[in-house]
Amino acid sequence: MNQVYSTRLARRGRIFPEIVLSPEEKAKKQAEIQAFRQRCRPIFERLRPQLIENYYNWFIVIEPDTEEYFIDRDRMAALLKALDKHPEALFYTFRLNETGVCGRV
Repeated sequence: MNQVYSTRLARRGRIFPEIVLSPEEKAKKQAEIQAFRQRCRPIFERLRPQLIENYYNWFIVIEPDTEEYFIDRDRMAALLKALDKHPEALFYTFRLNETGVCGRV
């Protein structure tokens, strides 16, 4: 019986090692994301009481500049609805529940 040995080496490391962010760049990106979230959160808080009764645990995608929102049971479907209307915009996704959190910790 012939045995086949694998000589494939496991490659370890970063996928794109040339892309390395400094701690300052990481902090700046996190601050930008947090500021964007803070723009979207009041819109979500205003809409949540109206929508939570009929759409509990659905996803809501908010575009803060126009204050438009898109809801669907599936997160990607809601995002695709938003992208159809505003292809160049940034969006933030919440879940229509008591906390607005999309996942589990």
